[in-house]
Amino acid sequence: MALPDVSLLNINERHSPLTPGYPEAGKDERDMQRFKTYASSLPYSVEPHSRMIEMLDFIILRIVQCIEAEDYDTGLLQWDSMLSYWSMLKYPIPKDRRIKLAKVYFHVSTLPGMSAQLVATCADTFNALTKSKEKVTIKDMRLPWKPLYEILKQDLFLTRRQFEYTQLSWCMGFITSHARRFFHPAAIEEMLSTFVPLIDGTKLDSVLSTQYYLLTFLPLSHPQSYLPMLFRMWESMNSYMYDERMLHFLSMLVETHVSPEASDPKNILEIPDDERSQGEGRPCWSQDDIKEHSTWTGIYKDVGIFSEHEWNHLMCKCLASMEIPLADSGSLTTGPSADGQAGFEIGRLPKPNWRIHSLARIIVYSMASDGSPAPVSNTPTPFFSPLPSGMNTPQIQTSTLGEFLAAPLGKPTYTHKQMYLAGSKALDSLARLIASTEGFFHPSNSGAWTNDLSAFIKYIVYDFNKRWHEEQRPHCKTPKHRRLTKHMKRELVKSLRTVTLLAMFSQDSTTVSNIQSCLKSMSIMEPDLILTPILERAVPSLEALVETQRTIAVIKALGAVAPAIVSRDVHYPGAKHLVPILELLIPGIDLNDPSKTLCTTAFLVEISQFIKFGDLTIDRLPLTLDSEPTLPSGRNIALPSFSLDELDGSFTDLGSRLTEYEEDALLQDSTGSFPEWITSFIRRVIQLLDNLPEEGIDGSAGGATEVQVVDAVTGACSQICVHLSEPLYDLVLNMVFNYASTNVRSNAVRAVHQLVECVANADPVKTLAKFFPFCSQNIRLELENGASSLRTTSVSSPLPSDATLHWNLAILRGTVYNDGRAILKYKDELLELLKLLHAKTFSKRGYSWSGNLLSSTLLTLSHTYPLENKFANPDEWDSDEFRANHHRHWGKLYKPEEVSWHVPNEEELDFVLRIFKEIVEPTLSILEGLLISYIKTISYIIHAASVIRDSVWRNDFCRHLSFVQHAFSGIPTLIKEIITSEELSEATLTSDILDEIPEMIASIEAVNSGFCLTDPSDSRYQFMTLLRQRFGTFLHDASMSLRQQGEENTVDAVDMLVSAIRTYMLEYGDSRDSYLFNEEQYISEKNVARQYAHQKVWPRAVHIRRARYHHSARLRWNSIERRRGSLEDALIDDIVQWSLWHYAVIRRQTVLESICEVYDGVRRRALPFLFEALGPGTDDDRMKGALWTLNSSFLGKYAISEPKLAPQIIKSLLLCQHNEKPSVQDCVSSVSENCLSSFLEPNYLVFGVPKPALESALSDLKHVLGIETTSDVVVGRCRAKRIERIRSNNEVINSNICSILEIANSPKTHWRYAIFATRCLRTLVRRDAPQNPSQMEYFLEKTHDDHPTIRYYAQRAIMKTTRNIKLRTFCVTAADLALTRNHNPLIRNVTVEHSTRTTNDFLARFKASPDVSRGGRTPIFQDSDPPGWVTWKDSVTLYLPPDDIHSTFQPWDPDSSSAVATVRKITTSSSYWEKLTSYYSEENHETTMTQDNVSCVKSIFQLLEDEPLEALKPTIEKLVADKDQNTQRAAAELIAGVIGGSKHWPIKKQKELWEWFSPLMKVIFRQNIKTDTLSIWVSFLEYVFYHTDPRRVWPLVKYILQEFHDVDYNAEMTFDAIKVLSLFRAFYEELGRKFIPWADDVVDRCWAEIDSGHDDVRAYVGEILAFTEKIKWQPKPSLPSTEVFVKECRVVPSDFDIMGMRGAYHKKRILDLAARFSIWREERIPGVRAFQSTFDRVGIVVCKWLFQSVHDVHAISTFDYILPLMPELFRFTEVHDNDELASRASSLLVRMCGVTPPVPLVNPILDAIFEAIQKSPSWRVRLKALPLVQVFYFRQVPLISEIKIVEILEVLCQCLDDEVVEVREMAATTLSGILRLSPRRSVITLKDRFVRLAKNSHIPPRQNEGYNKAIRQRHAAILGICALVDSYPYTVEKWMPELLTNVLAEHTYDPIPISTTVRRCASNFKRTHQDTWHEDSQRFDEHQLAALSTLLTGSSYCMLMWIYSGVEPLLIYHQTHNLT
Repeated sequence: MALPDVSLLNINERHSPLTPGYPEAGKDERDMQRFKTYASSLPYSVEPHSRMIEMLDFIILRIVQCIEAEDYDTGLLQWDSMLSYWSMLKYPIPKDRRIKLAKVYFHVSTLPGMSAQLVATCADTFNALTKSKEKVTIKDMRLPWKPLYEILKQDLFLTRRQFEYTQLSWCMGFITSHARRFFHPAAIEEMLSTFVPLIDGTKLDSVLSTQYYLLTFLPLSHPQSYLPMLFRMWESMNSYMYDERMLHFLSMLVETHVSPEASDPKNILEIPDDERSQGEGRPCWSQDDIKEHSTWTGIYKDVGIFSEHEWNHLMCKCLASMEIPLADSGSLTTGPSADGQAGFEIGRLPKPNWRIHSLARIIVYSMASDGSPAPVSNTPTPFFSPLPSGMNTPQIQTSTLGEFLAAPLGKPTYTHKQMYLAGSKALDSLARLIASTEGFFHPSNSGAWTNDLSAFIKYIVYDFNKRWHEEQRPHCKTPKHRRLTKHMKRELVKSLRTVTLLAMFSQDSTTVSNIQSCLKSMSIMEPDLILTPILERAVPSLEALVETQRTIAVIKALGAVAPAIVSRDVHYPGAKHLVPILELLIPGIDLNDPSKTLCTTAFLVEISQFIKFGDLTIDRLPLTLDSEPTLPSGRNIALPSFSLDELDGSFTDLGSRLTEYEEDALLQDSTGSFPEWITSFIRRVIQLLDNLPEEGIDGSAGGATEVQVVDAVTGACSQICVHLSEPLYDLVLNMVFNYASTNVRSNAVRAVHQLVECVANADPVKTLAKFFPFCSQNIRLELENGASSLRTTSVSSPLPSDATLHWNLAILRGTVYNDGRAILKYKDELLELLKLLHAKTFSKRGYSWSGNLLSSTLLTLSHTYPLENKFANPDEWDSDEFRANHHRHWGKLYKPEEVSWHVPNEEELDFVLRIFKEIVEPTLSILEGLLISYIKTISYIIHAASVIRDSVWRNDFCRHLSFVQHAFSGIPTLIKEIITSEELSEATLTSDILDEIPEMIASIEAVNSGFCLTDPSDSRYQFMTLLRQRFGTFLHDASMSLRQQGEENTVDAVDMLVSAIRTYMLEYGDSRDSYLFNEEQYISEKNVARQYAHQKVWPRAVHIRRARYHHSARLRWNSIERRRGSLEDALIDDIVQWSLWHYAVIRRQTVLESICEVYDGVRRRALPFLFEALGPGTDDDRMKGALWTLNSSFLGKYAISEPKLAPQIIKSLLLCQHNEKPSVQDCVSSVSENCLSSFLEPNYLVFGVPKPALESALSDLKHVLGIETTSDVVVGRCRAKRIERIRSNNEVINSNICSILEIANSPKTHWRYAIFATRCLRTLVRRDAPQNPSQMEYFLEKTHDDHPTIRYYAQRAIMKTTRNIKLRTFCVTAADLALTRNHNPLIRNVTVEHSTRTTNDFLARFKASPDVSRGGRTPIFQDSDPPGWVTWKDSVTLYLPPDDIHSTFQPWDPDSSSAVATVRKITTSSSYWEKLTSYYSEENHETTMTQDNVSCVKSIFQLLEDEPLEALKPTIEKLVADKDQNTQRAAAELIAGVIGGSKHWPIKKQKELWEWFSPLMKVIFRQNIKTDTLSIWVSFLEYVFYHTDPRRVWPLVKYILQEFHDVDYNAEMTFDAIKVLSLFRAFYEELGRKFIPWADDVVDRCWAEIDSGHDDVRAYVGEILAFTEKIKWQPKPSLPSTEVFVKECRVVPSDFDIMGMRGAYHKKRILDLAARFSIWREERIPGVRAFQSTFDRVGIVVCKWLFQSVHDVHAISTFDYILPLMPELFRFTEVHDNDELASRASSLLVRMCGVTPPVPLVNPILDAIFEAIQKSPSWRVRLKALPLVQVFYFRQVPLISEIKIVEILEVLCQCLDDEVVEVREMAATTLSGILRLSPRRSVITLKDRFVRLAKNSHIPPRQNEGYNKAIRQRHAAILGICALVDSYPYTVEKWMPELLTNVLAEHTYDPIPISTTVRRCASNFKRTHQDTWHEDSQRFDEHQLAALSTLLTGSSYCMLMWIYSGVEPLLIYHQTHNLT
């Protein structure tokens, strides 16, 4: 099919909005409207929608043709990129095409054998087409799930011989995550039936992979059937990785089901079920337990979609996710420790979202009015978090306080309805969580957890804001009774405000960034609650001299709440604070403090895009208000406070609010300070410029920091200047002019240019009028006086005499920054000035800056760009109403409006052409004259005249060329490049795309994008085209001339030449207005301006940026494909040659890379030059240039990835060994390594895979396009070309193998190159072709090469080759071979009968002796992990025993028989094994077998069976006889390989093998094993038993079991026992659940040795106990079928242990131990021999065992074992003569607290701790147990009942009266922590109790016998009071001042320890309240402040100074600015 006719595109007409130039209305009106918005923002007409749809259809047609012709890697990639480019233009894709095309891409990406690169490309396109949930739904399209699963299942886990892997698993996971919403919900049961039986809870890889399948494939729409099962499984798993993915899944689920419509069962029947894979069923399970009402009400439960039980579990995970340490020795490490068991393959899957974001989303989308609301907070701005449910202090009723310590804490005697914060259970839980973690937000208590906490609250408010605005939309589907309420919004902000204000002063940048985002969202939600506290903190920090970090923090915070300050819609009263804040921020512009300056400028940019800087007090009558809005003088400010006692009071406010009229009046008054502020600001900026360091030789002022500061300051200036009123702009313009005209600063040349740009951007007319005459005059004067007269061609420090010239050039360049029309007034004078500069500037900086001026002028004249970016539309800005009342418009957001553009007019174009005619063309003539000394001929250049090219010539060449180059760089959009169809056809012949028909080489049709000259018949077009061609010709001539001249003194000229060539080749389209840069800026500006997710209205600047972004996209489209004629080819050749030049500064490969991106055919053209430069005789520098050029991804990786180019580059690299220079060889190594990463195994299997689903999808797509299904000529030609390409590729690959082998086998080849050759040959081992015998022979010979790396790659190549032979033998279809899915002839599917005995019976068979006789050949072997852990499939795969005599596998693949024969020939020789063994037994540092060695031997013996065995036996026997460590390792590797390879040998051969090995086995295990070889033979057994049915190696199993039972574990020498136990551990660990039949006997045998006298034996016993508990763990459904299990998870009570996670297997033994410990304790021998006691020995074993279990996946089961032993564990902690026992017991108790226990065990665990605290006679036990309460409480607080919390407090209060002071103090610390980390209840009761006790305690004289008791009693009271004070570290409760000043202060001088406790409490109070003292001090009266001062320092004066230092600035601020 011919290319579409470009001439039909109508792009030259300008249409009005009502003309047909806009896209026609289609089905999707919203998309069309969005595109109209894009189109209307451009200054030119765009193509009609119908024409662009024709272009789209043509692209889709080509895609269809490529797929039909199976032209994937070439054609499809081409046209897919065209589809991406087309989408960039923002034309909407019609829905029918979108759906059908998405299905095609889905099926292409799931074709078996498709290359990973193409799968990734198709996955991205599929995602782009289906990303919008509104554009495509499941009602529009369904997709099958099984193709994805089949690929993922086969690719995820690697075999032991598989080492090459791709990103295929990741791609499949990525596609699945985006395709899951198109999986039919009716497939849920089938998915569950497939996935659930896969899980094996004893193997973490199985757990995590199955979880991934479940959570990625299951449709989110109908989770009511499977969600309870997922929660049950989650509760039983202890894994951090499991938690993270589960939380990610739930976060998606809650968002989906905020509306009940999503889960309506009726949808399942209504959605067509038309996409089923082959063999996919639709089981119909009973769901009678799921209630379905006539009106579906959703899947809501107690809290959102979760039950109360599930929600509490979630909240525990939430607390754990914060990773907050409690000085508890890592209680949170159990999950991550368990994750260490996971294989690396799990990491190949897509990662879940960060758990912090997931948790935030779960909480927000679970919020609803689902409970009774608690009373609201009593003040609008409480300075700490509001209290969630149950936190109100109970009223003190009739006191029945008897003995203080025994009194209950007011347990309720009546039932009351639970109340929740704002009536939302989820919000209430969040408030509890925040209250619990409040102290960890403070900077003094920060750490790694602070990032998580701050991110958590950031995401909370972000998602709340998002949901809030979603629910405000008219079409919101969330039921009204489930929506967020204003009450929730306000209470949420109150809950988070205190912690946010605490964390804003953090020194961690990530935390501060999170807090900024949080503050911004909260200031949008409830600005009145946020702005005032921020101002209260900001004013003192900005006015006083405080730490820089604190100042920066408040500036960032002000920037975060900027919308609340400047936007009248967000917070009307906020604007009056702006001017005072701006005045305080002037010192923030400080060169000496870059961080502060950057923050200040960011704030200024943020606010200046929302306001107009204009004085509104001019011509305005003074305002008289009824009530003056000022604060009364002479009185302190009473800040709002929060009291526990006032919670029941009504809502109060600070006072009556001002009316909008009064607010406006205050704001108008404040704008009177704008002139003064602007003046101060500009002066500050000028001061900063004056103090810059001297500019470097490149023109930058100082280092990167100074450049960043100057850019930031001028960026703020630019934004401010744009928004100045006219009088203020004139003021700024005059200030800048005065500075620029009276100063010359050599250190600020670049900076003054940027400063002038700022004013020019706002008003170019006034700027030019002001500056142009001045600059012109000064430039002329300087040039006349010799400025820039010293000739230079390289960068250097400028001369002082040139400073004035550079200064004025910089200013003048800044004035021409905006609006070309303004320049026209000065065109004559400017033209003359440019001529003068050209003639008079001889220094490098002089002519470079002159060229920059020329370039900037031309760009301003000829480019299309927005003229302004004011926050209001131009007509609105210029209106009288806006001038008088612009303050009412501050912060206004807009929907897309028209943009003011600069479009070059005729006069501007004429001036541009005049510049080229009068300056550029003559200059080009001069340049051509400079080359006249060389006479050109056709084929060579002859030197004709002896002209010396001296420094004058070089200078003239450089300066003239600089002018011409800068001129052409300034006109990227002046002329539109037109490519004819003939040129297109010619380009396809030399394209980088090899062996492709022309139709499939994609090309573009140009679109309108604002080019000035587009008509080739226009004389101006012709002039510029010819001039440009002349310029290109000169560049080529100059290049040849300079290369001919040689190296001397031409570097600067060549450098300029290369830059000029770059300009000629690349300066076009979006080169100066980059699409990528605009995209980045657009995204950045949207992120900064975003107030909430899915925002529709934006600041006007964002819309302008979007318009510019869209314009640049159209320019980008036209720049994708450039015309490459003969001149361009010549210049490309020149650049390639310069890339090889001798000087590194010229070898800039980036230019060539950039050209490769733009021009097709460059790589193909450049590579021959590069290969030639690698040959012998090449200069070293030239060779290095070639190598570094090849190292580019555009060249080297391209060459090696193309089968036809790969031989050339590989051969060229292999022949580089002729140059021995180390630097060259290092280059070769780098290039080789980079190239090999792109050198992939050839694989053409995909072309043989049947694809009915894809063909059906193609047929549907063709129907939509209206294409007939008849044969297509293009498809036929393309298919033929593809077949021919594959054929020729195969020939080239075979030839490549031969050439590499020739070099690799050469004795002259260096080992480095031999390694490279071996790696290449290994890659070329193909699965889709017969195995090459020459390759195989080479690999076998290299297995005994001298170099270990060569041996390494050779062995892996053998493994790959033999595996391919096996696959090619047993893979039935191409799809099987592509997926490596072999069909072993011994495999059988056996039907499973589901019963309660199924699993036990199946496992019991592993213990039975195998019957492998001919009559007993039934399927018995199960090598992989046994199924049926939770449920069974309908059938199970088992292996038949092999035949007695006949081989199972032989003959192998007939096509590979020659390779097999080669292996046989070499390996049946004993000399081969002797050589191999000599290297295997080399001395090295390996203490275990080398896996590759074993796998290599196994591969050989699997292939040839026992044929090489006779040759190998003598070698093995010789090795076994030698007990040296290295020879034993070699023996183990060989024997393991033989046994591994014998798996499917005929039975007779296997028997012979075991008959030979059995005697050796006894010698090895009984005689040979020593301490240094034990680990070797352990690894031998690990290899043999890995994924092996034990019955296959029955003699070895019997021997190991016999040894285990027979050995004496208490012999004097322990090594025999350790040896047996080590070997036995390898046996049972590799068997896993297959070991269950022996478990009972083994445990009985071990239990007898639990008190063994040998430490190592006891350690092994503990490991066996832990292991057997793990493998015995099994869920307990009534029937092991998935249907029953899933249903029972829904219906059984939450306390029913269906997952079997409770510890039961060892329960009886544990109880027996608990009883025996008391006996052993009595028998214990104290002192140095204590460790020999049975009590200590068994205690350590138990601690090790339980500690190991706690860090495993099944950690939950450990609680049942720990609980009976807790009394003894506490006793262990107090032993003072066995540190190991005490330490292990303490660690176990702490780590236990980090695991979420079963709910029924929560209270017993606490009771056990209470018992230790209350009843233990040892004070050390009590001291250890008390912190445990706090740790367990904090980790599991959601699971602890209200009554239990009261009991905790009672127990702690009792401990305050302990006889031991350390216990009392620890009890107080714990009490404080509990109160701080829990709901604040019982506070008043406790306070009154402690105060009463303190007053009633009288201390008698020291001699009195009651003295100690009295001291203890008073100390208890004081400790209790201090605990109350410490529990509120950042607030001052109403009762606290009296407690501190009237109670504690009285006891300052009491006896120790009372006084010590008081002073410590006072010190903590001062430390934690220092940041907020200006607020907290208001809670104290003067007398209390004085008393507090005495308490803290002993001096009231010092304290009062500290107190009032925080209040003073705040008072002054309010009084000065008359603010309320």
